[in-house]
Amino acid sequence: MNIRLQKAAITDCEKIHRLQISSFKYLLDKYHDTATNPGAEPSETIVHKMKQDFTDYYFIKLDNEDIGSIRIVRLEDDICRISPMFILPEFQGNGYAQQAIDEVEELYPKASIWQLDTIKEEKMLCHLYEKMGYKPTGKEEAIQDKMTIIYYEKQILL
Repeated sequence: MNIRLQKAAITDCEKIHRLQISSFKYLLDKYHDTATNPGAEPSETIVHKMKQDFTDYYFIKLDNEDIGSIRIVRLEDDICRISPMFILPEFQGNGYAQQAIDEVEELYPKASIWQLDTIKEEKMLCHLYEKMGYKPTGKEEAIQDKMTIIYYEKQILL
């Protein structure tokens, strides 16, 4: 089954927040990282991000159901950042994240550089991004003893 992206509006912040909390609960419970985990963000943070001119939020939809969301930060005309992207746990492992990345990259045809970061210890997440053509930049940031943020970048030839 294929997913589609639907641009979110400011009135969707509470819905995005609920999806985000559910999607990141596992990682929040595992690492207890209330400083950087999107699942620990208050809804006001999403409202603030949504109001930024350089930010776009999209719902990841399966049929008519919202199964996740993806935020795109337009850093420059040719540089975009995914931060965050999430899929509800019951829909993970079905290729929907790959489809969402493909779809969102098509929505920004001027972007030749894509950036994101994830938890290095989460091998499935790293595998997903590497499978999608993202390469580690070499930058890593230790958040706690058993949790490191690894940064990725993908270059697209235009």
